[in-house]
Amino acid sequence: MLSSDLDIRLEPRIKELYELHKERSANIDWSYHEFIPWDKAMSFKRVPWDESQVTLPEGVITAIETALLTEVNLPWYTSHLDYTFKNSMKVINDFVHTWTAEEDQHSNLLETYLLVTRNVNPARLHELRKSVVENGWSPDFTNPLATMAYTSLQELATLVFYNNVAKIAAPYDKDLATLLRRLAKDEALHYAFYRDTVKAHLELDPNFIVFFENVIINFSMPGAVMPDFEDRMKVIATDANYGPLQYFDQVLDAVVTYWDIANLQPTSEEAKQAQANILKYHGRLKRIHERYQAKN
Repeated sequence: MLSSDLDIRLEPRIKELYELHKERSANIDWSYHEFIPWDKAMSFKRVPWDESQVTLPEGVITAIETALLTEVNLPWYTSHLDYTFKNSMKVINDFVHTWTAEEDQHSNLLETYLLVTRNVNPARLHELRKSVVENGWSPDFTNPLATMAYTSLQELATLVFYNNVAKIAAPYDKDLATLLRRLAKDEALHYAFYRDTVKAHLELDPNFIVFFENVIINFSMPGAVMPDFEDRMKVIATDANYGPLQYFDQVLDAVVTYWDIANLQPTSEEAKQAQANILKYHGRLKRIHERYQAKN
């Protein structure tokens, strides 16, 4: 019976991917203080926050705030990965530790930027942050291969999100666009590791597709635990260049193509059905995407 654990036969390949990640990461090592416009900072005791100090459009602020409130749940993401991979090969646990250390700066950068530029009410932001972390995050899947597929989609979605919002933000604040693109570089490296680990499994045995079906078809960002997440995403889709159309075009279609799901040749009936279900889902979203483009 096919196991949902990572295949030990792929340990040499996964070690290669981890070493490649460390090399690339070392070349772009950074500290969040380099990207903060400190010259804009003022004491909130001396100059209390007021809405008139806001300089960014509402849609951009919503996007940055939503990204921050997603990134602050890092302790819960690490907890999930640690639990999921506790019995996996050592290289996976080493990567999770590296990933956590690299992700740790993201929420610090976003929060400090928003506070220094006074684009959010600091008291309200504190309440939101506390509420999100208290709510935690617990996905409805716990097996290693499903988690690998989820993190692939999630990292790519975050990468696309940051780059797309940066394009909208650039005319208003070049510092913000720069820091968003810097975050996207981290996400690109993380995405590559998870993505290629999944691909290696599918190349080894296409029947592994059974563990990816549910995640691909029912994917939702970890930020969905926010009580107003759907409202936020509507604003972001309209005003900040990231919504369902971008998700299909730049995320889902990209991974389905990269993993070559259409050309896999699984042998088990369950795997064949999983492949068919993924392609049916992909095809339905593609038709919606094409109809929208034809109208616009």
